[in-house]
Amino acid sequence: MYMKRKVKRSWHAAVAAVVILTILTFTPAIIPYGQYRPELLGIPYTLWTGILVGMAIVGLTIYGSTVCPGSKKWEESR
Repeated sequence: MYMKRKVKRSWHAAVAAVVILTILTFTPAIIPYGQYRPELLGIPYTLWTGILVGMAIVGLTIYGSTVCPGSKKWEESR
């Protein structure tokens, strides 16, 4: 029972993090109006921040696939 609750909590945390990152992506913190500086290695701020957010979402998706209700780990805890 404890494992089932832990997996469910982990699943909800992964979903919440993806939703928050998705909302954050379209705020002025990530996409400042009319600004293309500062740059990192010649890449504008908006692009490298978008790349980092994209990598975080991919990582959360991989993590979420292991704790997803219906996965092998979830079935073993039942």
